[in-house]
Amino acid sequence: MPYQDHTPSTRAETTTGGSPAMTSPGRPRVAALDVLRGFTLCEILLANIQLIANGDSAVMTQPMGDWDPWLGLPIFSLLFGIGFSLLLDSAASRAPRPRLVLLRRLLALLAIGLVHMQLWRAEILTSYAVVGLLVLLPSTWLPRWAVAGLAPALVAGALIGGGGGGPLMIGGLFLAGSALVRYGMIEKIERSARGPLLMGLAFAAGAAAAMWVRGGVQAGAGMPSFTSGLADLLLAGAYVCTLLVLLRTPLRPALSAVFAPLGRMALTNYLTATLLVLVAARILGLPIGQSLQVAYLAAGAILAAQWLFSSLWLRRYRQGPIEWLWRWATWAHRSALRIPT
Repeated sequence: MPYQDHTPSTRAETTTGGSPAMTSPGRPRVAALDVLRGFTLCEILLANIQLIANGDSAVMTQPMGDWDPWLGLPIFSLLFGIGFSLLLDSAASRAPRPRLVLLRRLLALLAIGLVHMQLWRAEILTSYAVVGLLVLLPSTWLPRWAVAGLAPALVAGALIGGGGGGPLMIGGLFLAGSALVRYGMIEKIERSARGPLLMGLAFAAGAAAAMWVRGGVQAGAGMPSFTSGLADLLLAGAYVCTLLVLLRTPLRPALSAVFAPLGRMALTNYLTATLLVLVAARILGLPIGQSLQVAYLAAGAILAAQWLFSSLWLRRYRQGPIEWLWRWATWAHRSALRIPT
């Protein structure tokens, strides 16, 4: 998951509706990234809640109806790569050995993931940490054109090999996110809706074509994994662009109010969601894994509780509790958590 806290400890924080928080001197926080994280966090929980409740064994033919558990992965992976490169920018100006900061970041994530795996064996943080160590960290020595070239190569390799959610795909999307930062694209996503609109239309058209091809495959002939994976990937891109366009409309305050608090505490919310699902299913005895309706209601209740907690927490504290611990491990010193009053 892209639970990147790419801001130095001295940044100025504001509430969702206030002026932009500063991620580093002279660089405002990109609020759209928090909204994207929060939106994708909701999709991930809706897609995986039955799998979590059943110990990664779905009793229904299609978990959560039409929700595809894989659709959130491309967005989170892209955001993780973005956050990693933003952190590198901060570390380069603050630490004599910035890559050591990144190494500690990934090792701490690996430790968090290994603990989380005891609750849910299919969790993704360990994979993110390992792929980050093998792909993202070495890529910091490469020129940006090489990173931009390797990203689609790895994604294509993953699609051809049928490993849509595997290490190759994750690594390719990590590098794509990193390249967006290194080419200055992230700084521009809040400035205009034209770019996201055009890209969204292209993604949507490509996804429609891929799904048309996928739907035309004769029964028994087997579904081409490349076409299926490509359709899902393009659809995820269309989701992202649609949300970016909506953030340039009068809907921005509402979208920010709903998703930004969840996104700013994405790591805390991701971890606690697993715990809350298990409590609801195994202690309270709710039939989440057997009933689609109960699963939807449980997911909605969990997200509502997390939104309320995140909103109240961020009024007093700079970041979520797990994010703060992760920052401590990253920078090897404890930063201020409470917002001065």
